[in-house]
Amino acid sequence: DVLPSPEEPAPSVSITEIRQYLRAHDIPFHDGYSCLHTPSLFTAGHGDQPPQAAASAPYTLFIDKTTGSFLCTATLAEGTWQDFQANVELRHRGIPPASSEEMEEDMRQASEDARCIWDRALPLWELLDEEETNKTKAMFGISLVSNATLKRFGVRYLRTAKSLVFPWFSPRNATLKGLKLVRVEKKGNTIAYLEETLPRIDSYHNLFGLPLIGSRDTELVLTGWELDALALHQAAGVASLALPRGTTCLPPALLPYLEQFKRITLWLGEDLRSWEAAKLFARKLSLKRCSLVRPGNLQPRPLEALNQGLNFTKILRAALPASHKSIISFRQLREEVFGELSNTEQVAGIKWMRFPELNKLLKGHRRGELTVFTGPTGSGKTTFISEYALDLCMQGVCTLWGSFEINNVRLAKIMLTQFAGRRLEDQLELYDEWADRFEDLPLYFMTFHGQQNIKTVIDTMQHAVYMYDITHVIIDNLQFMMGQDHLTVDR
Repeated sequence: DVLPSPEEPAPSVSITEIRQYLRAHDIPFHDGYSCLHTPSLFTAGHGDQPPQAAASAPYTLFIDKTTGSFLCTATLAEGTWQDFQANVELRHRGIPPASSEEMEEDMRQASEDARCIWDRALPLWELLDEEETNKTKAMFGISLVSNATLKRFGVRYLRTAKSLVFPWFSPRNATLKGLKLVRVEKKGNTIAYLEETLPRIDSYHNLFGLPLIGSRDTELVLTGWELDALALHQAAGVASLALPRGTTCLPPALLPYLEQFKRITLWLGEDLRSWEAAKLFARKLSLKRCSLVRPGNLQPRPLEALNQGLNFTKILRAALPASHKSIISFRQLREEVFGELSNTEQVAGIKWMRFPELNKLLKGHRRGELTVFTGPTGSGKTTFISEYALDLCMQGVCTLWGSFEINNVRLAKIMLTQFAGRRLEDQLELYDEWADRFEDLPLYFMTFHGQQNIKTVIDTMQHAVYMYDITHVIIDNLQFMMGQDHLTVDR
């Protein structure tokens, strides 16, 4: 995914400007947690209504307070703040807004492919016999999840791929929009869950369990995994949803669907990475309504808690408010300090798989730290750092590259070669297969080249952090970004 190019960056808009614009055009709105809510421009017959009638229409259009982008949950029309303004201008001229029905071709194709798989998959309780059902459930660690729960969430099993199939239904008309397939791979004593989505992961904006949420539900538990959502619903009877990309990121496109909840508890997983992600997501969702379940032995992820027979009500009650005061005592920090002492490996950061020697020096990649690599021209800094970043990116660390010295095409070629571990120029028939896998990495590139204005670069980074939950930024290299003139100035 390419961020806005420096020649024509997406003009940023402030919340004050958005409010002023809505008032100037007599568009009623009210303030939500992450979004402003207004009546939709896209629902039938809305274009010719006077403002008084518009005020009584349902508020199904949501404008993101940080970016100004909008989503109408009734028609699924979406776009930038500039698109919204364009539609308002068209409405004033009596032209109906563009229909959002024209689905992109690849989304339509993905939907058809998903339908084919869905039709071949069987409900888990309708397998050949009870033994096969029990074996399959045991393989995924869901022996205690009842058939009624699986049925309620519509989980199926695809025999040929030995995968659980989780549906993505449109909240508007309950049509199947996509699927997630999850299979188990055993490596020695460890179990890995491998996931595949239709459509591809960057277009997969499902909140698993959304069609089961009632309009009166005001409390929600947000999890990082579909099986956790099942466990939560069964054990605690609470409204629960699963994020499509787990703890990797919370796409802003999902925020409108979370606006109805007055209280959101984030229970994402059992490691420190989940804890860090929960704190990051709570900022996006508005701290004042979020609580976090701290990972620990007595508070593992929901599926594990179900399997251990733990008390869900007690765990949810013990969730900590995300917004803490500016001054606190050690008593309030006590548990956090214990967590850091008892998880020294995790606190040290995410280890590199390809560089065991580097782990001895740096321990791992941690947020909020700056590492500077120096060396003479041509000594291999870029080649090494692209491998170093790729290693973390393959472990789900959302990465943003600012390559000011070499262009993105050349950088992507280096990284793709390192990712495939082979000379693709000699095996061009393999290019598409490796490019598809490379495309699914949480990797983004800034489109700057050569000397840049520092403020523009930082604004782009902040935009990327909000949109894609970036946790690792690479600047290659500082000298090119600053230009030769600034080398004498200590910046």
